[in-house]
Amino acid sequence: VQLQASGGGLVQPGESLRLSCEAPGSGFSITDMGWYRQAPGKQRELVASITSGGSTNYADSVKGRFTISRDNAKSTVYLQMNSLKPEDTAVYYCYTDWRGPRPRSWGQGTLVTVSS
Repeated sequence: VQLQASGGGLVQPGESLRLSCEAPGSGFSITDMGWYRQAPGKQRELVASITSGGSTNYADSVKGRFTISRDNAKSTVYLQMNSLKPEDTAVYYCYTDWRGPRPRSWGQGTLVTVSS
């Protein structure tokens, strides 16, 4: 399944963006969902994750600024990003984990640029 991510763009420091990622036609087979990011010259890092029950986990660098949520009926995960900083500039990748042995699915990546 190819996840469909959207919502990236160019914003100034202190502004907000909301990323969305849909796993079309996935129904009740999804478990965890989340977001990674990769900045130029850096390794990919976990930004936030959310379980099917709604438990969340955040990287220390985004706690208090980013909020992850999901709509299970729409098989969609969101990342609300507030108070953006230049160091948040990266390509953001969504992912979905599945029940059973099915491997993790990834979105195509959406670029977030924070610059004045």
